[in-house]
Amino acid sequence: MRIFWIADLCTELEALPETLPERGFLWIASARRAFELGVPALQARLQRWGCGPLVDLHVSDLLSNQLPSHFDYTSWYDLMVFRRLAAAPGSSGLFLDEEHGTIATARQALQSIDTSPVGFAVYDRVLVTVHPADCLIRDHFAQRLLQMPAGGNGASRIPPSPADLMLRIVNHMVDSYLELRRLLTRHLATLQQELFGPRSRSVDWQTLLASRNTLHMLEDICEDQRSAVQEWIDALDEWPPEVDEHARRERELLRVRSRDVLEHIERVLGHVRRLESSIESAVQMHFSAVGQRTNDIMRTLTVLTAIFLPLNLVTGIFGMNFDGLPLIHAADGFWAALSLMGALGVGLAVFFWRKRYLGSHP
Repeated sequence: MRIFWIADLCTELEALPETLPERGFLWIASARRAFELGVPALQARLQRWGCGPLVDLHVSDLLSNQLPSHFDYTSWYDLMVFRRLAAAPGSSGLFLDEEHGTIATARQALQSIDTSPVGFAVYDRVLVTVHPADCLIRDHFAQRLLQMPAGGNGASRIPPSPADLMLRIVNHMVDSYLELRRLLTRHLATLQQELFGPRSRSVDWQTLLASRNTLHMLEDICEDQRSAVQEWIDALDEWPPEVDEHARRERELLRVRSRDVLEHIERVLGHVRRLESSIESAVQMHFSAVGQRTNDIMRTLTVLTAIFLPLNLVTGIFGMNFDGLPLIHAADGFWAALSLMGALGVGLAVFFWRKRYLGSHP
């Protein structure tokens, strides 16, 4: 568990203070296991600070590793659970070797997606976050806040409130999808090459099905994220009215950040749906190409059958067991019949070729 006092500067504290600082707010960032062990002490300290303890059901939500993204609120704090979409550590090197970027590494890419939830309890002057073990997001923001100078502007400005810091973390989690987007795009490009390659009959359909299921899962996660942020925006509009111009400006900045996060999630959701549509189209085009090749083969076999069918008729006629057949007793009868059959075969081949029944053009 790491505790930060954020005012004009960010300072990391060794333990929970006895009382809330007069200025700024506290950020309590904890791994899920440490939070589970420290819940009694944290609840007692929140009660002493006058913030109100966490509801038992919300504590269970923060400890759950399977909960989808959602939003809830009470009269003294708001609860946001947000599942991240990111490549797991060590997966960014997949597909760097283009020559050996095969389906084996593609299957590894499917197993490298981290969708662990991060929980936020947003008080007026306290932010409690619960992260997975060894969470890079917590360490990233901790280092970034500790290095921020006083009086910065824009993204380098110290967060003025717990809600602002929560939105920055959520926005960073959404933007980290860019790395995953490149990974998935290259993975699906590899699958499409397998579908349309010269050896497309050796496609790993199990991996392709797993890819489609992964995209469905990502779409569901993005939709949950969008619903949670939209509910947060609706709740933000129901907050008590601002008492001064500074508070009004800070509230407007929160709305801007919230809409920006929602817009980023919409873009992520749109990209996931485009990938899903792309792979569906690739499968349909693969079966269309296979059907076209099958039609070409059947057309060629049909034409060859049509060419040799009259020749079989001629050989069948001359194979009848009659003495009165023409040319049957002539010295040049065999060559005459063979010439007739050859001319008939060549004539039919030329006819079918001119009709485009033979060749690469249907």
